[in-house]
Amino acid sequence: MRIDAHHHLWRLADRPGAWPPPNLAAIHRDFTPDDLAPLLAAAGIDGTVLVQTLEDEAETDAMLALAGRHGAIRGVVGWTDLKAADAPAAIARLAGDPRLKGLRPMLQDHPDDAWIADPALAPAIDAMVAHDLAFDALVRPRQLASLLTFATRHPHLRIVIDHGAKPAIGRGGSPGWGQALAALAARPNVACKLSGLLTEAEGGGPEAVRPYAETILDLFGPGRVMWGSDWPVLNLAGDYGAWFAQCRDWVPPAHHDAVFGANAVAFYRLDPA
Repeated sequence: MRIDAHHHLWRLADRPGAWPPPNLAAIHRDFTPDDLAPLLAAAGIDGTVLVQTLEDEAETDAMLALAGRHGAIRGVVGWTDLKAADAPAAIARLAGDPRLKGLRPMLQDHPDDAWIADPALAPAIDAMVAHDLAFDALVRPRQLASLLTFATRHPHLRIVIDHGAKPAIGRGGSPGWGQALAALAARPNVACKLSGLLTEAEGGGPEAVRPYAETILDLFGPGRVMWGSDWPVLNLAGDYGAWFAQCRDWVPPAHHDAVFGANAVAFYRLDPA
């Protein structure tokens, strides 16, 4: 089984004033399951994980509804306010749909880099663990130290770092990125996605990305890396088939089944049928 462990879908009418802005013409339009289907077929992808893009439970409900209508969507990573007083109840409601596999706060542009290290998150995280949900960490390198505190405090929570923590590949790199990622890789409950890196290269292309991809593969090993397209954001830097082929060249053939499928199935508790 081949799984795309990270992609998005959206309708501009549902997100007035939200990202993406009109000047990002390549992605400033609707993206639907029908747009994605031929790309999956061409790459031989059997299923996907659909990931949130708005801090809005309504989007999560809409994604779950899409998953109910489109069998290729094997799981959804949604959103709820993890610091809200009623967060455990909200998590229980969302988890009532078996297609919900995880939650993701929008951390990358949060004004407080230490937000994720706040002990006040404990009730929500305990609820996530109780409902067997995973945690997608959308972070940048400056937030990795706080993420390590969080991962250490919650050893029973499955955590995956989205897009390798988005190192500044196209701007000379992010000092300390490798060391901070290594500290997180030492935590057995933390995995990493091989996704989103081409966009961070800012036109640098696959050769600029390669050392970062190799670092992720070396640190997390074949059992804790999962491939994702980050489509349609990927369209800003490349295309679906080329990114998939490039990553297949970087990952040793012996590890293809794990990185391009089995790891995502295990991490997100996807139904392999």
